[in-house]
Amino acid sequence: MDKKVSKEIIYKLTLNTFLFSIIFLIVYIFVALNLNNLIVSFENIIQLHKTIKFFWIIDLLPLVFPLIAFFISLLISKKIVKIENKLIKEESKSAKILDFSKKITQNDISVEYEITDEDDIVGKSLNELRNNIKQNKEEEIIRKKEDAQRNWVAEGQAKFGEILRQNNDNLEKLSFEIISNLCKYVDAIQGAFYILEDGDKNDVHFEQTAFYAYNRKKYSKKRIDWNEGLVGRSAFEKLTIYMDKVPDNYVEVTSGLGKSNPKSILIVPLKINKEIHGVIEFGSFNFFEEYKIKFVEKVAESIASTISTVKINVKTAKLLEASQEQGERLAQQEEEMRQNMEELQATQEEATKQSQEFISFTNSVNHTLIRAEYDINGILLYANTKFITKLGYSSNSEVEGHHISMFINKKDKEWFNKIWEELSKGGKHFEGYMKQLTKQGKDLWTVSTYTCVKTENGAVEKILFLAIDSTDQKKQSIDYEEQIKAMNISTIKAEYSPTGEFIDCNNKFSEVTGYSISELSGSNVFSLINAKLRTHFEENWNDVVKGNSFEGEIKILTKIKNDKWLNYTLAGVNDMYGDISKLIIIAQDITEQKAIFFENKHTTEQLIVQEEQLRQAETILNKKLIQAKDEVKEQYKKIEKIKIRNEKTLEGSLDPIVMISSNGIIEFFNKAAEQLWKIKRKDVINKNINHLFSEDLIISDNFISSLVDPEKQKIVGQRTEIKITPSEGEDISVLVLLSQAKVDKEYTYTAFIQTIEVELF
Repeated sequence: MDKKVSKEIIYKLTLNTFLFSIIFLIVYIFVALNLNNLIVSFENIIQLHKTIKFFWIIDLLPLVFPLIAFFISLLISKKIVKIENKLIKEESKSAKILDFSKKITQNDISVEYEITDEDDIVGKSLNELRNNIKQNKEEEIIRKKEDAQRNWVAEGQAKFGEILRQNNDNLEKLSFEIISNLCKYVDAIQGAFYILEDGDKNDVHFEQTAFYAYNRKKYSKKRIDWNEGLVGRSAFEKLTIYMDKVPDNYVEVTSGLGKSNPKSILIVPLKINKEIHGVIEFGSFNFFEEYKIKFVEKVAESIASTISTVKINVKTAKLLEASQEQGERLAQQEEEMRQNMEELQATQEEATKQSQEFISFTNSVNHTLIRAEYDINGILLYANTKFITKLGYSSNSEVEGHHISMFINKKDKEWFNKIWEELSKGGKHFEGYMKQLTKQGKDLWTVSTYTCVKTENGAVEKILFLAIDSTDQKKQSIDYEEQIKAMNISTIKAEYSPTGEFIDCNNKFSEVTGYSISELSGSNVFSLINAKLRTHFEENWNDVVKGNSFEGEIKILTKIKNDKWLNYTLAGVNDMYGDISKLIIIAQDITEQKAIFFENKHTTEQLIVQEEQLRQAETILNKKLIQAKDEVKEQYKKIEKIKIRNEKTLEGSLDPIVMISSNGIIEFFNKAAEQLWKIKRKDVINKNINHLFSEDLIISDNFISSLVDPEKQKIVGQRTEIKITPSEGEDISVLVLLSQAKVDKEYTYTAFIQTIEVELF
């Protein structure tokens, strides 16, 4: 409302009020005159004023009412103006809000609503709404970008998964298909594929099997040694290398991607289960985004898994070929085996008989001989009762596990160590007298044999010790030797052949006859005998040659023809066949010497017999050992058959069964397990057990945590309820019983799994 209109309203309202007041005054006067029965006249009106004082107040109404109307209209006008201004302001604000809203609906999020009043809540809300819409749009853009990236990754994984499935029998073709398609997919201009060649452990290197550049296949063979350049470094460190600042000469010198110089280089190792199978390398004129790098790393894992599978398939094919060849050979040998069955059965019966004889023989040896077994380092492995008692010990625990030097005198160790060193290397066995040291420090003389017991490949497995206690005989023999030595000093002695030819004599004999030993050589004993006594001497001589002995006196002729009588003993010496090899003449008192001679003869014969028995025992023992080894081989074959049968039984089980090694690698995964996890056996065999369980379950479940961690103690023999998550579907509750087996110091764990059926009421 403008000022002119406002004045007009005030004027009209004041005037109308004045007119109304005049009319009201006139009407009031006429009514008052009529009530007082007065006619209308000026005098009567004056009279009323004099009579009724109130009339003076009524007379003021034409002045008071307009004045009041004036002020009231003035206030009303101001209020109306204020209201109109407010309405105008609100209309302007509404228009402003409408304009802001239109721009917002037209996706103009850059519009700004100007706030002129701190109390303008609507304006603040509109700006906040604009900010929220702007933030939502930014988040939507990011979300769409992430969705596009995820779709890009998912499509890429599906695409390269199909490539890997179609080309898993030819590494060279596989490598080119992978590197060419990867270059296109990640927008790389160049790419190289390297396969790890580790067949020769002394020459581990990478061979370039595919090279792709500028949408064309390149034929560039290249070899990179382990830990050479960035390719070798990536493989050695098992980490991805990304360079977004590439030197001008980098590609030509280091990367092997030719002479072009890309903006960025990406090198990813092909690894699975921390095992390297190769490396892929890319160059691009653009920078690789993080999601593309992670995509390439994920594809690299699949490539490594496929390469590992291909290598295993190649090995399996070779093993299958060898198995087929072996099968053909076995088929050829089958007929021969049938023909030999009866002979083998007879041999088995004979082996059983010989085994019983061997046991009997062993018992006999333990009853008659000192017996012990040592390893090649001289540690006592076994000792029989005679060994323990003869050496003065009370139990096996006192001797077994101790070194052989414990039983050898310090004075004898030097020459004995040489014998033992030769024996430990598989040298010739030892036979002869051996002095043992008892627990009490006394000497135990034995006639001993040390023999090497060897394995099939000729290595020394242990050393067998057999002996006979000859302490008394040795002491007596030493005594005899000393006596003979003394006799040679004090008595006459000479040796002749059965026909009388001179063999040897001592100095006493040479002194008595007057001939030197050289003069006696070639002479005959009968030339020393007096002619008259020669016939009688010859008879005695012949009698001695026949095995008898003779004692008596004889007169001999010396060199100077002097006669000398000797109180002598004539005795023959037998060879190993019992024949007389020579005759010994002992002059003076030879009675005791003659007894010693025969005692020595008897001892020698006994030792010869015992040595022969030991040789025979050794031969039989070696045969028995060979036979026992053959029986062990047969038992091993039977065990292998049982193992195969058990694996087939486990495979046919209706309950899931999973077998893992001590370091958590899956070795067996039956069909029921495939159905439970909804995963193929080939996808889990030779992989870690943690692939079958979620990370949350591994962390929260003690049983699963101990199962997947090689360092933790497994919960064995206790049925445990756990939840597993198949590759498709919801969680399944199962009961698991873990068993443990130890073979050659290696532990194997088998999980027997039973699903829990839930009844619904």
